[in-house]
Amino acid sequence: MHAAELTREGARVMSVCNACRYCEQYCPAFQAMERRLDFATADLNHLANLCHGCGECLYACQYAPPHEFAINVPRMFAQLRLHSYEQYAWPAPLGAAFRWHSVTTALGLAALMIAVMLGAAVALNGEALRNPGVSADFYAVVPHGLMVTLFGSVGAFVLVALTVGVVRCWRELPTAAGSARQGSILSAVGDLLRLRHLHVAGRDCVTAPEVRTPWRRWFHHATFYGFALTFAATSVATLYHWSGSPAPYAYTSLPVLLGTAGGFGLLFGCAGLLWQHAVRDAELADSAQHGLDRSFIVLLLLTALTGLVLLALRQGPAMGLLLIVHLGVVLALFLTLPYGKFVHGLYRAVALLKHAAEPTTEA
Repeated sequence: MHAAELTREGARVMSVCNACRYCEQYCPAFQAMERRLDFATADLNHLANLCHGCGECLYACQYAPPHEFAINVPRMFAQLRLHSYEQYAWPAPLGAAFRWHSVTTALGLAALMIAVMLGAAVALNGEALRNPGVSADFYAVVPHGLMVTLFGSVGAFVLVALTVGVVRCWRELPTAAGSARQGSILSAVGDLLRLRHLHVAGRDCVTAPEVRTPWRRWFHHATFYGFALTFAATSVATLYHWSGSPAPYAYTSLPVLLGTAGGFGLLFGCAGLLWQHAVRDAELADSAQHGLDRSFIVLLLLTALTGLVLLALRQGPAMGLLLIVHLGVVLALFLTLPYGKFVHGLYRAVALLKHAAEPTTEA
């Protein structure tokens, strides 16, 4: 669906919902909708990124298919979110990458990065790769300077691309006129960290008609906080290195403990999210985005799995090859961050903060 057509269809769906308002208690998307009479692209992007895909509104809707109005808000919002990802992407031509994703492309990119890393290691430090010893010294296989240069340059580009996307999102998403509610910003941050809108009105998110479980929320929590812990582990290890305590670190050290906890969190969360994709009602999602969703989850899962295997076998003869495999997967994950499902969390945070700055309906 072209952008103009998608905007027209989104405006039609929201006009019907705004006339009905049966779902106003479910989530901020409907509360923000009620503050609007017209639905331009920016308004629709805001509403779509507020949606957490809980699915409650589809099963409550009297105009859902097979009704002639064919109202399916979760699917429409999913389509609008994808358009917003492409719209905010930097550089702009790479916005098309959001539609290329699949598990196959994710695995292919990881394999390519592993091959590149392996070729560089063989050319620069082949003997250490073949005989890494038992010291678990990763920098003996991939020199610290090379690792910093490679991941630093990729990381800098990714950071700039993500920052530009968030700034574009922040500037475009509208805020209805009025004064911000007291404590609303802190409340929005709390909602974001607790995934409050995945258990609407105290009820867990739906998987199928009349089927509610807490699993989707728990898997999202495990994935989010698992990722945060692994990032914290890398940050702490960097501080250790700069303070004169280079790797390897003991199993009881803070970087290893944080990384291990994060790795198991990612394993549990990502495996669970893949399972949810397989069993959840297909009407609650946009089938065209399955590749986008699953490719990111698979890369996160492989990052955690290869990292934990490397940690367990770091003093064995396979350490060098395991390190290359892990770094290749991490590099593939990094490269896809600005053009994959990772941006979903950033833009949802922006939408929640914007929503918090709007006055209440009664204001």
